[in-house]
Amino acid sequence: MSARDDIFAGIRRSLGVTGDETIRRQIVQDRLDRAPRGVIPKRGQVSGEERIALFKTMAEASLATVTEVSSAAEVPQSIALFLRNHNLPATLRMGDDLRLKAMPWGETALEISHGPSEGRDLNAVSHAFGGVAETGTLAMVSGPENPSTLNFLPDNHIIVVSAKDIASDYESVWNRVRFTFGKGGMPRTVNWITGPSRSGDIEQTLLLGAHGPRRLHVIVVRE
Repeated sequence: MSARDDIFAGIRRSLGVTGDETIRRQIVQDRLDRAPRGVIPKRGQVSGEERIALFKTMAEASLATVTEVSSAAEVPQSIALFLRNHNLPATLRMGDDLRLKAMPWGETALEISHGPSEGRDLNAVSHAFGGVAETGTLAMVSGPENPSTLNFLPDNHIIVVSAKDIASDYESVWNRVRFTFGKGGMPRTVNWITGPSRSGDIEQTLLLGAHGPRRLHVIVVRE
């Protein structure tokens, strides 16, 4: 028995319970189900085109660049254009996300590699679980589909997000994470990304790429 088990066993003895009482468990579950929502800023409480426009505005305010495409099939060409315009090599690392794999990469000259990054990749692409219009933030769930290393190690991170997955606020995205994965199946990490990595710790001088990518480019898929 671990120290944690010892502590909980002692608490149960002092309360005169075993921890298996149905009524006590139901009381706890009811309290969790009826927990009041916290304060949600009004700024993100818009819908439709306003929500997409707000997401784009907030992302760009955080030094990300944003482009929109009408379908997933346009993503590879959009990425190739982004890399060419920034004089970057035509190389790209991605995970095993089926949405990305289904895109017509063969129509570009991009050299694609798969799997987690070991720190030698300049460019990477990931698919976001969702976005938050309130702050222009992207929600990234970890796993072989979109390895967390791609969020931090490459210099240039390109993130694809479906317009339908951009929510008004963080709470809405968390609710969808819980609904999608369920208890016991939650991802190991959920990373919230707002713009490229930056720091102003030294003399308040803004430095991009301090703890991660120097560039963050977001592609919103309207389809």
